[in-house]
Amino acid sequence: MADGTGAVWAPKLREAAPRGLCTDCGISRTRDPKACGRACQFIRPDYPALEAAVHGRPRDPNRPDELHFGPFRRMLRASLAPAREGAQWTGIATRIAERLLETGAVDAVLTMAPDPADRWRPVPVMVTKPAGMAQVRGMRMGYAPLLALLEPARAAGYRRLAVIGIPCQVHALRAMERELGFERLYVIGTPCSDNTTTERFHDFLALLEDDPSGITYLEFRADYQVELRYADGRSRTIPFLQLPISKLPPDFFPLICRTCVDYTNVLADITVGYMGGQGEQWLLVRNARGEELVGLLGEELRTAVLGSAGKRAGAVKGFLANTERAAGGLPLRRMPAWLRPIIGWLMPRIGPRGLESARARVEMKAVETVLHLRREEPRSMKHMIPDHVWALVGQYGLAPKQGERRDR
Repeated sequence: MADGTGAVWAPKLREAAPRGLCTDCGISRTRDPKACGRACQFIRPDYPALEAAVHGRPRDPNRPDELHFGPFRRMLRASLAPAREGAQWTGIATRIAERLLETGAVDAVLTMAPDPADRWRPVPVMVTKPAGMAQVRGMRMGYAPLLALLEPARAAGYRRLAVIGIPCQVHALRAMERELGFERLYVIGTPCSDNTTTERFHDFLALLEDDPSGITYLEFRADYQVELRYADGRSRTIPFLQLPISKLPPDFFPLICRTCVDYTNVLADITVGYMGGQGEQWLLVRNARGEELVGLLGEELRTAVLGSAGKRAGAVKGFLANTERAAGGLPLRRMPAWLRPIIGWLMPRIGPRGLESARARVEMKAVETVLHLRREEPRSMKHMIPDHVWALVGQYGLAPKQGERRDR
């Protein structure tokens, strides 16, 4: 796949080596597929060591919010002005990468473009000209071997790269960074909570619309609404509680995603998300290179102080109770239909908002990790669950059982 201008290139990749718990980050498609053993986030992650290597120190639980979000220098509420057409939010992540190409700081950007036959399917691409970044704006849903592009990039003579990736891709990249031998590497991370296959995502869209082919945009917003946009210019929102979640199969989100411990992409130089942004984007500037990336935007970036409101404990406890039932194979306690509109109206007003909402989401992911691994992969728990996850779930009565925590 190429765009005809040489700005965007998708080289042919090897087949993936067979794996069990795997999101196909791309390492198994390289010349050394055994590198998965030392790179994978889901085998024996060592977050303190990698955080120290990338940021100069591991997360400090005594600093506000680092236990939840990982090391950072500062957090911002931000938007790009003007917003870029086709962006998922305002286009901060792709504009940073575009500026890296404009200034000559990198030779290429590794990221995802839409499949020509399916706008939702991600295709790993190398972008080598600033104009090419317009083709990769927006959200995709599915797994794609982004890191398989590292070898073609090196073969093409590219020595300075930017990578826009989700946590499982970024973890593997950081674990192998020194041996890759690139001259300079910028990592722009996006949060990731629950991924699924592109095919399963189409099944979900079909539950929202009789003809889902017209849907061009979907976003789970921080105000407890899902926003849909259509090819004919229409848009609509659906409260979370009105989504047809009960119609999805139990494995709609695979175990590997239900047990991810890195929603906030802690090993990126900068994380560009939204959960803490209250209608705008949420930037976590993690290190000096992240500061450099923010600086590239200059006056295009509008920033404000992040807010925080509501209390997360009740929401997390309710999530824990439902997840315990689901992980035990029991039916969920479903909310009566008449109550859903009332709660849907209340949640954006009295539920956790801003940073409190982001803390709640991180704690829910930690709860989910423990409960689902305990049921489905108990022997993997001591290797897959870092200490900071146990610290997050401990306040809700979840503690490691014999053999569930790694030896220190």
